[in-house]
Amino acid sequence: MDLPAVGLGTMGIDDSDEVATALGLGYRHLDTARIYDNEAVVGEGLAAGLADADLGRDDVTVATKLWTDDLAADAVAPAARESAARLGVEALDLLYVHRPRGDYDPESTLPALDRLVEEGLVRNVGVSNFELADLDRAVDVLGRPPAAHQTELHPLFRRPELLDHARDHGYPVVAYSPLAGGRVREVDAVVAVAEAHGATPEAVAIAWATAKDPVVAIPKASSEGHLRANLAAADLELTDEEIAAIDAVEREEELFPE
Repeated sequence: MDLPAVGLGTMGIDDSDEVATALGLGYRHLDTARIYDNEAVVGEGLAAGLADADLGRDDVTVATKLWTDDLAADAVAPAARESAARLGVEALDLLYVHRPRGDYDPESTLPALDRLVEEGLVRNVGVSNFELADLDRAVDVLGRPPAAHQTELHPLFRRPELLDHARDHGYPVVAYSPLAGGRVREVDAVVAVAEAHGATPEAVAIAWATAKDPVVAIPKASSEGHLRANLAAADLELTDEEIAAIDAVEREEELFPE
């Protein structure tokens, strides 16, 4: 998929105006999930934002995720249809397996998702929080790579092997929580690079992530100021030395472990 460098993560967003504002500012990728319990809010913001910004539906990638209790073969289609209805869209641009847990069975879940692509309800099938073995099995079952892999990625949690797999198979990695829940402000290497550029640590964290081909980022923001700053961060160019300095951070914190 050809995804913009910075999209909007919506976990915790409960005001549709924030989504509409993001679209007005230039966001073209909205990410939600059934477990966030805000698909209807995102849908309302999408409808308002499309109208306000005079955008067509195809101008915005709308992604959601099936939770672990939606992944049995006979549960996939009803859950996907419910999500599309809540979002107010005829088709989901990107539908993820949220985690390969619970009712997930690659041999039955993934073909069920593929049938929704054939029906036109889903345009692309993605995966989220997969390990290498999960990714390889998905490629085998689908007969192709996933459209995208969403995973936690920030200066305090890096998975280079996942990026290598994405490069080898030609699909984007969608980095969630790229600001490490605000902890990037506590990372000396990130702060030093930010000071050198007259930028914020948050902007540097996003720039660091999106500099890693094929990574795109979906930071969550609600205020217009933060929405603008996150979107602009993709234009911040870091040197190879600055990227390496952040790569060398030894502290590790995974925000969303199993």
